[in-house]
Amino acid sequence: MGLREERMPPKEKQNFLQPWRRLHPNFVPKSNRPNLRQMWKQLYADRMLYIILLPTILYFLIFRLWPILGMRLAFYEYKARGPWTFVGLKYFKMIFRTSAFTDILSNTMIISFMKFILLFPFFVLFAILLNELRVVGFRKYVQIISYMPHFLSWVVIAGIWIAALSPSTGSVNQILGIFNLPSIDFMTDKSKIRWILMLSEAWRSIGWDSIFYFTAILGIPSDLYEAAEIDGANRMSIIRYIILPALITPMVTVFILNLGFFLNAGFDQVLNFSNDAVLSAVDILDTYIYRIGIQNAQYSLSTAVSLIKGVVGVFLVLATHLISKKITGKGVW
Repeated sequence: MGLREERMPPKEKQNFLQPWRRLHPNFVPKSNRPNLRQMWKQLYADRMLYIILLPTILYFLIFRLWPILGMRLAFYEYKARGPWTFVGLKYFKMIFRTSAFTDILSNTMIISFMKFILLFPFFVLFAILLNELRVVGFRKYVQIISYMPHFLSWVVIAGIWIAALSPSTGSVNQILGIFNLPSIDFMTDKSKIRWILMLSEAWRSIGWDSIFYFTAILGIPSDLYEAAEIDGANRMSIIRYIILPALITPMVTVFILNLGFFLNAGFDQVLNFSNDAVLSAVDILDTYIYRIGIQNAQYSLSTAVSLIKGVVGVFLVLATHLISKKITGKGVW
């Protein structure tokens, strides 16, 4: 075929290749493919960009990819000295036979549902409300104030909330006292601690997580707004027919990616907000792994729990992506 192509005139050669290109749409002629020398020249030209990106690459290699190799520990009995003994599914059977595991998994699912599903619409709503503020100076002030809690650690945030919810000196109970309402010990109440986790997560993340949607709103062409106003559309109609459709793609993308972390209910947050009185209501997989792996040195068992978390997360991302592609035609990739 190569000899035949060389003897053909250019026009006949193009016609000859048409059936091949229909069968192989990603085919690139050899003459158009970048060679190795050109690739290295381009990498050298952009070397400063790759140097800036290097810390991020190292972070993911060391803390994300390298630990995957250690997941084999879930199938072995850990020994500090000597070779590990292969035990198969021993630790997975041990996990599902543990009565406490069902309660811990239930707590994880409930807290994750509250943080990833119930809070999700409020991030979009906050971005829309920011866009509706007409005074630019006041909008920037609101943005700065709403972004600031994201940069605080959960240790600081927990200290602020615990102090505010204190039954004796907390500002919340002092406000309740003004209306002659009884004082409430929020931090030791099992029925309220999950809502406190949800509200503190909203206070910390609502500004930061809305940036993605606010940027998408700013990217809407002004011609659409002008055309809508000429047609007599009010602000609610503009939000419904222009802004919300523009947010569908980022909403679907963020929602699918969040489901990959659905079983990560927030180790730092729960560890700092929990106490013995409410532990049974907020004990999640991450704190369980911390106890059995770090405190009790049961490394194989904790690795097995982590592996279950990872597999479930990947399955949720793939399943949600396929369902989204089937229904809306849009997914993560």
